Amino acid sequence: MITLTWVYILAGLIFMAFAWMSVTDRENPKRLRNAAFWGLMAVSFLFGSYLGDLGNGILLVGLVLIGGIGGLGQGRPATTSPEERRTLAARFGNRLFIPALIIPATALLGTLVLAKIEIGGRPLFDAKDPTLIALGLGVLLALVVAMAMFRPPATAPLQEGRRLMDAVGWAAILPQMLAALGAVFALAGVGQVVGGLVADVIPMNGPLIAVVAYCLGMALFTFIMGNAFAAFPVMTAAIGLPFVILQFDGDPAIVCAIGMLSGFCGTLLTPMAANFNVVPANLLELPDRNAAFNGVIRAQAPTALAMLGANIVLMYALAFRF
Repeated sequence: MITLTWVYILAGLIFMAFAWMSVTDRENPKRLRNAAFWGLMAVSFLFGSYLGDLGNGILLVGLVLIGGIGGLGQGRPATTSPEERRTLAARFGNRLFIPALIIPATALLGTLVLAKIEIGGRPLFDAKDPTLIALGLGVLLALVVAMAMFRPPATAPLQEGRRLMDAVGWAAILPQMLAALGAVFALAGVGQVVGGLVADVIPMNGPLIAVVAYCLGMALFTFIMGNAFAAFPVMTAAIGLPFVILQFDGDPAIVCAIGMLSGFCGTLLTPMAANFNVVPANLLELPDRNAAFNGVIRAQAPTALAMLGANIVLMYALAFRF
């Protein structure tokens, strides 16, 4: 059986390669700092389940200290020139998007089809995490296709991956840290407190009101936290589960899926989502990169608001057995 552990091992090996390449990159004045940061990330993925709470806590403190004191440096791996990129773009055209589209297509296929395949009476994928496992397989498949299409040097995927991760820097671990924070909030009972406050202000006397409150709550809390995974356990415990699912008999799979997508609408609107909004402003070298609202976020706002409205309509239309 293919389990999520295999995805963790793959991620850990990739971060280990980033660490080794950082050590050997003489062009990076902070190469040892980068190597230590990505090395700790590799340890987290490869051995995190064996370290226990204390060990993982110490590892996290190490990551925070490295990223917060002096930050990471920018590696300079050999890459293509702007002229070469323009030539390749003209040559391949829209076919450049094929590897990128393979990843979500494989994730969708794995969730709907591959998760049901059994070999010798045993499921091919772990039933608990078929989507994440299929996502990892999609990345591998996209890599194979990209290598066959573009025929780059064998180390190009790792070198380009390291270049991108160095550019993103410590913000790369924000999703994991904020998701963990959301879990802590949920365990602390923040969801129940928020749910009580919402019920006192908004009378939940119909499924439409509950859906609007849940979707808007996911977007708003994501705006505050900067991460939909942090908002999800809190708002689902506050509104999604007690009202939309239990009180009005909403389908849990539909409610949770569309609820998470509503949170992503908030991600598009907030500078707190540094790895989605502030970092792209730097990577794209926008003239107002220090004011993300004037760049990336302003461009995303109409799409985010339209998607949020569509999510409300979809959840109300699909989640209930009228």
